[in-house]
Amino acid sequence: MAITRGGMAPAMIVARELDIRTVDTISVKSYNHQTQSEATVLKAPDDVLMGDGTGILIVDDLVDSGRTLELVRKLYPKAHFATVYAKPKGRPMVDTFITEVSQDTWIFFPWDMALQYVEPYRGT
Repeated sequence: MAITRGGMAPAMIVARELDIRTVDTISVKSYNHQTQSEATVLKAPDDVLMGDGTGILIVDDLVDSGRTLELVRKLYPKAHFATVYAKPKGRPMVDTFITEVSQDTWIFFPWDMALQYVEPYRGT
């Protein structure tokens, strides 16, 4: 399994539920705050692990315009792409998704919010 930065939380849940033990990441930047730019790979997964994507599950939290996954799909054309949310423009880039949302919807994910102190569940 390979995951994008935004897909880290969903991918860890999928990996746990499917008992996937080999996980690597790909970091692709296509936004600067809320402004979209050209997608570039910042950190690629292990080449030997990935190959052409055969047997690989790529997980992300959201496909928006599809630019990020279009770049990743070119690198790993035989991988299976799954997202939690899919917007209409990016929908063709994904094989599996949970919920489709309108193109103008902005989703705030807990892992993208500003850092703040949270008291541990078990106390101090």
